[in-house]
Amino acid sequence: MFVVHGTRKFLDRAVATAPPSESSTTKLGSWYATVLFWKRQIALFVNETTLLPVLIPLAPAASVVDRFPAALAVILEAHRINRSFIDREVAEMTEHRLAKTVNRSVVGVMSEFARLGAAYQSAHAGRGGVVAAIGRDSVRAAVPPPRQPRPRTRGVHNTASERPSSGLTDPIARLVNRILY
Repeated sequence: MFVVHGTRKFLDRAVATAPPSESSTTKLGSWYATVLFWKRQIALFVNETTLLPVLIPLAPAASVVDRFPAALAVILEAHRINRSFIDREVAEMTEHRLAKTVNRSVVGVMSEFARLGAAYQSAHAGRGGVVAAIGRDSVRAAVPPPRQPRPRTRGVHNTASERPSSGLTDPIARLVNRILY
């Protein structure tokens, strides 16, 4: 079960299933959500713990929270999170509760994501902007590729580059793994 703390704009459109619960049972914890009134209305979800943003089309608004776990799975997969973690997290998200926002810091982060998204929209207006970027293929393109190790310079042996890499160059993947282990 997971809790979605929604703004008034979001709660007016989403369908409440039951009275709000106190806390989420998922590893990632609670999510915050708002509505972005772009050419196509978008639901912006932000994780309270990791501040990971997830954008999904709002329509149909009655099922936006039910569609959220599948969209989250795509984002976590794009960030190269362990598949077993994704499966467990999505399995825990079969039930949800809606509540009012309680963490003003996360609401501020959502406002910044909305502002940055609007700026991206205006800069890429001819190519569809963020609205066109909502989908499986473009989500993968939006996630930065892992860093490649720099080649060693001639005659210099850097001990840091000789250490085995954990393979987690993505900050979201590192943060989720820190939560898990």
